[in-house]
Amino acid sequence: MEKKRTEVRAASTRSRDRGRATRRRLIETTARLCKERPGAELSVAEIANAADAFPNQVTYYFGSKDSLLVHAAFLGLLHDARRIERIGRQAPDAAAFRRNIARAVLAMPSLPSVARALAAAISRPELAPVVDRHLQLLFRQSEHFVNQLVASRGWKARRPLDVEARTFWSTALGAVLLVRAGAHGTVADLDLAGALTIHDAPEDA
Repeated sequence: MEKKRTEVRAASTRSRDRGRATRRRLIETTARLCKERPGAELSVAEIANAADAFPNQVTYYFGSKDSLLVHAAFLGLLHDARRIERIGRQAPDAAAFRRNIARAVLAMPSLPSVARALAAAISRPELAPVVDRHLQLLFRQSEHFVNQLVASRGWKARRPLDVEARTFWSTALGAVLLVRAGAHGTVADLDLAGALTIHDAPEDA
């Protein structure tokens, strides 16, 4: 009897592991397809085929294609954010940090997909919790990065770092949404660097 229970537990563990691997593969494949074909309308069938999965697994693991697209968009954004951190670490001073970070963020390839995900969450309330979880992760990751950098460089910020991270990303994502909604101009017209208050100590000009 004990042997049978052990076998059942082992089979259950293998099934969960396969499920997690399939779910992760679907997200990563969708993120890759969105990057390779920006603006394209991806079908469930082609996503599943590229991920070596079945179409019904999209619904099983995510509830809908839109939910999968949200997960994929934010996976791309978090990967881009890691690359942005490397750029930030290379800045010789706070002024260069603000300037370089702003320029790099506005050029991130994941921004259009994230803008679509945010727009989808507006029209599909059931997606809002998914978007919120990813945004909170982005905010925490950015706050942790800035906290480490500020502490190691002796820089200062004029507001709490959690507010700094939220304000910066809200400004960047809001700008992309406005442009995609048809607002005149481009994200390049935005002074995103001005959304950062990080400065040398004593303050730089």
